[in-house]
Amino acid sequence: MTFRIALNFEDGATRFIDCNAGEKVLDAAYRNKINLPMDCSDGVCGTCKCRAEQGDYDLGDDYIDDALTAEEAEEGLVLTCQMVPSSDCVIAVPVPSSACKVKPADIAVELVAIERLSPHRVRVSIKATDAGLPAFLPGQYVNFAVPGSGGAQRSYSFSSAPGAEVATFLIRNIQGGRMGDYLGKRAATGDRLILNGPLGSFYLREPRRPMLMLAGGTGIAPILSMLEDLAAKGANGHAVRLLYGAHDAADLVEMERIEALAARIPGFTFATTCSGAGSDHPLTGHVTDHFGAADLNGGDADIYLCGPPEMVEAVRAHVASCGVTVANLYYEKFVPAQAEALAA
Repeated sequence: MTFRIALNFEDGATRFIDCNAGEKVLDAAYRNKINLPMDCSDGVCGTCKCRAEQGDYDLGDDYIDDALTAEEAEEGLVLTCQMVPSSDCVIAVPVPSSACKVKPADIAVELVAIERLSPHRVRVSIKATDAGLPAFLPGQYVNFAVPGSGGAQRSYSFSSAPGAEVATFLIRNIQGGRMGDYLGKRAATGDRLILNGPLGSFYLREPRRPMLMLAGGTGIAPILSMLEDLAAKGANGHAVRLLYGAHDAADLVEMERIEALAARIPGFTFATTCSGAGSDHPLTGHVTDHFGAADLNGGDADIYLCGPPEMVEAVRAHVASCGVTVANLYYEKFVPAQAEALAA
């Protein structure tokens, strides 16, 4: 028996390794040529301390309190030189991937479909070639090398579930953008594309409390991936609420899919809102207009937030103004590709 361990580094790079039954994570990492931090490997120095964000494991008792206190262990901190997984796990490693001689891999894939969902939204589907699709955590992204652009890359979040045979991405169609130019003028099914990743610290954690998911524009993409994972694995009985906003109703894409997910995830509800002037959508305004302190469960809630920078900052300010400190607020911003930043 083996367990899949996701090592998510400080810079967002993620590497998946297989850990054998009874094997310590540090040994499995070294076997996979990943040099996790360590000085002793005996549970004495504490150098290999990381945070287990998901999964079951045993730490044994062969380490000293100076390396890992009982309070730290209770909070999910682990010593990878002592940690023996008994399930798949996600581990946050508090150093950059470069410090562990890890860099995201280039993966060749095949373009399957390009579908225009609205004047400003395109869904791109890819499938594996010989190497297979990259493993990723729901919510993460990859860098696309834009064909014929002289090496330009664009970053897009998976909107599909990990392990799907066909991976999908939602792309904002930017006038004059390099990816938009490729998709609109030169792309053809069967094209070979190069992806690099997975990347990102915005990913679904193990459900431990009610979740509020907030998406703006193509920020719905990583949220869809998370919802697909919850549909497959369950939300541990916790409620999940989605608020999804766009400027125009036409750009509220993938609604049939969201409705289907609502039928598969017990306790999942959603609402959509449009911020464009004069909109006749049932709900208007921004997502911040449609939740308040009463929706934050007294702070015992996890918020997942993805959208343009102004939306992310508005939500963070709104949550702070509610006077409730939530357990976790995970977020990712995206901006147009012209700004050479993340476009989710």
